[in-house]
Amino acid sequence: MSAQRMTRELTRASARRLLQAAALFMFALPLGGCGTGELWDKFTAKDDTFVEEPADKLYNQGLYLMNEKKDMKAANKKFEEVDRQHPYSEWARKSLLMSAYASYQAGDYDGCIGSATRYVTLHPGSPDAAYAQYLIAASHYDQIPDISRDQGRTEKAIASLEEVVRKYPNSEYATSAKAKIEGGRDQLAGREMNIGRYYMQKRDYTAAINRYKAVVTQYQTTRHVEEALFRLTEAYLTIGIVGEAQTAAAVLGHNFPDSRWYKDAYNLVKSGGLEPSENQGSWMSRAFKKMGL
Repeated sequence: MSAQRMTRELTRASARRLLQAAALFMFALPLGGCGTGELWDKFTAKDDTFVEEPADKLYNQGLYLMNEKKDMKAANKKFEEVDRQHPYSEWARKSLLMSAYASYQAGDYDGCIGSATRYVTLHPGSPDAAYAQYLIAASHYDQIPDISRDQGRTEKAIASLEEVVRKYPNSEYATSAKAKIEGGRDQLAGREMNIGRYYMQKRDYTAAINRYKAVVTQYQTTRHVEEALFRLTEAYLTIGIVGEAQTAAAVLGHNFPDSRWYKDAYNLVKSGGLEPSENQGSWMSRAFKKMGL
């Protein structure tokens, strides 16, 4: 037999042995239990090798999804990917802030607070730190419940807004924060008034007076203070503390002469044969002098 023929025969034999071994391996895999099953998965799995994408590309994709597609969830994933792939880059800093904004726009307030808090912690000296702090406060503010419910969220919102004003008094966000603070305080005053009216209906005038007193002493700049002074006039007259009723009506008239509540208080006092008359030593008179009103 020639050398070439022997070589061809050996090659064919080797190929047959390899095919037989492969066949045995294929049949053995399903019979080997979980361990070989995992091996089979690895053997047949596609190559999912991680491919890093440029930070600016991921960031701009996030902006596109947010601004053009209005898909905040998908945009957030892109911004998070920037932070994951390029954690120490300037793009990661920008993406963290945009992630907070996208969460806020989607109504995911917890997500917004988490991202914005992380931003302020990592980049306190950034020019955008004021905006991140404002997003935290706005997220709390947008969750303020109606006055019939517990106002814990309102108090938290006010505290966050005051943080914006304290840390960034000269920023554009401080002005908006101050307006929101007044809105939150108005909400707390409304809660006190609501409870006060409830006590009035129950004829628990002392409890009602305490609620109206809180409005007059703590929330004088809110729209509820006028009604609070009228209700004090009403409650004090009902329980026979005439001097305080006259003072409440007088303080109301001095500070809000055009108020419809003053007209009602004046008529109420007159119906008892009295006149509005301010006692300078009353807590109501002192409260308004302290505020410079």
